[in-house]
Amino acid sequence: MTLRRRILDTIRARMRADPPSLRLAFWDGDSFDFVPAPAVTIAIHDAKVLRRLAVGDMSSLGDAYVAGDLTVEGAVRDVLHVGLRIADGVGRSRLVQRLAPLVARIPGRHSRKRDADNIAIHYDVSNDFYALWLDKEMVYSCAYFGDGTETIDRAQERKLDHICRKLRLRPGERLLDIGCGWGGLLRWAAKHHGVTGVGVTLSREQHDYARARIAAEGLADRIEVRLQDYRDIGEPEGFDKIVSVGMYEHVGIKNLQTYFSGMQRLLKPGGIALNHGITAGDPDGHATGPAGGDFIDKYVFPGGEIPHLSRVVYEVSRAGLEVTDVEDLRPHYARTLSHWVERLEAEAEAATASAGIQRYRIWRMYMAGMGYAFDRGWLRLAQVVAYKPLDDARMASRPWTREALYREDAGAAESAPDWG
Repeated sequence: MTLRRRILDTIRARMRADPPSLRLAFWDGDSFDFVPAPAVTIAIHDAKVLRRLAVGDMSSLGDAYVAGDLTVEGAVRDVLHVGLRIADGVGRSRLVQRLAPLVARIPGRHSRKRDADNIAIHYDVSNDFYALWLDKEMVYSCAYFGDGTETIDRAQERKLDHICRKLRLRPGERLLDIGCGWGGLLRWAAKHHGVTGVGVTLSREQHDYARARIAAEGLADRIEVRLQDYRDIGEPEGFDKIVSVGMYEHVGIKNLQTYFSGMQRLLKPGGIALNHGITAGDPDGHATGPAGGDFIDKYVFPGGEIPHLSRVVYEVSRAGLEVTDVEDLRPHYARTLSHWVERLEAEAEAATASAGIQRYRIWRMYMAGMGYAFDRGWLRLAQVVAYKPLDDARMASRPWTREALYREDAGAAESAPDWG
């Protein structure tokens, strides 16, 4: 019996009560099954992968997977379950937890050029690639489900209107969307709530797509999208409402005060701001450690950082905005990511053709890992609503209740009387 097989037999014996549904296949033709008819096969095509693992180089797993030196067969949710089961069996579950969440360990530099370069790595991939698995509005953020059974198209429409209701959009108001993506929220707000607006993004692909679709839908006289850094938005007249969805994760924790102070500066007195973004599950620190951080920072979201919700509320308040509502959407993001992974896997051939096999591998595992992280509570998603006080420091008016958010027959502006 080889040393490799003796080691694997020992690991399997430790997990006898609940062995993982896994087959390990090696470059020399040998294989090892932990159970009969395993659901997942991990194939190691090069001996150097095992040599790196033997010296504790766990970050090499991500590199090997992306390069094709390690391949995985099976449903991606099964793959993640097997990974966690193995970690539990060998007493290293904290290590595997780090493979899922998106967060950076060390605060990065966030110059304008570096932020633009980082955004390009993630978003300037291929609009065709994203269109294969996103909804028809091209919304790349957590959807909002009523009972969890909706299609991704319907759930994203619900999310867009949920945000518009929280912002209490009225016809003729001017809306700023910081990090507007492909322009889905701006288009929805213009068509269904009668606003005019400006969106900013650092992604050339998103900018060009958004402008083309705005023109095609006859909205060019009401909304515009700019290729612009959030720090360079200069609007003396200000905006009635400001929204940012899935953007502040790219800003950097040290820049949160600059970010929210910019919102406060651009918002008219009495106006409303909404920030929708991922937060860390651990209040005492970041949500992950070096293993997951290295993979995410290298291949997915370079420069990304995620604070705990308490830090977000603190920074919003410190910027001079009054927090009035916080909603946790953690289960909604887990379900959203499940939809995205299923849709991506269904379009594997087309996704590979449009963005390459490495990109397909990265996005498939990264989104599944993120979904698992939301399931476990390692990551969360929060919508934070804040008002800007009036010039004389009086409280801005607002509805008495949250009833308006859940009435399908009424807009947020008309469905509840103001107080203040």
